[in-house]
Amino acid sequence: MHHFFSMMFSLPAIIGHVSGVSDRPYRSELKVTNGGPWGSWGEKQFCPSGSYAGGFQLKVENPLIFGGDDTALNGIRLFCVDQSRNLRSVIESSVGGWGDWTGRSDTTSRSDTSRYFTAFQLQVESPQGSGDDTAANNIKLKYGPRDWDYIERMSAYWGDYGDWSPTCEGTGICGLQTRVEESQGSEGDDTALNDVIMFCCD
Repeated sequence: MHHFFSMMFSLPAIIGHVSGVSDRPYRSELKVTNGGPWGSWGEKQFCPSGSYAGGFQLKVENPLIFGGDDTALNGIRLFCVDQSRNLRSVIESSVGGWGDWTGRSDTTSRSDTSRYFTAFQLQVESPQGSGDDTAANNIKLKYGPRDWDYIERMSAYWGDYGDWSPTCEGTGICGLQTRVEESQGSEGDDTALNDVIMFCCD
């Protein structure tokens, strides 16, 4: 059973303003085994002290018609909230140049689940040889102990989900780093976002 939640954060004027910190002590690093192989790692970006990721937004290029060069997932933003669910900042690492930002989704405020994300799962298309590569296409972010306590945005359908990352040691996810392939030019095969690492803080 998949749960999709969308609700407004407080401080709506901050939405669209991306600002985090480049360094924060973290307790654990979350990785998955199926990330795409192309591109370079961007800078680590963290929520301000006392806040953690409680929402996210994706930059997605819709499937192209007539055999275009698809890139699918291009970027991930995390919305950093404090214990009172006040929005503190919006953070992102490297982002590809194609597509548009989706609406944002956030965790529920129910007392029996975490307000913060604690694990993730990545949907990735394996290398296609002479075909069109897209690499990472979607992500699920987990916020509670049950199998269905996760949020997934609708994105491209290519590829498969791999295993879940480990679960946070600490309070919740507090930062991210993305691996993005730069534009390959008119004759190349663009893939944009390939992989992501999440960081967990106390």
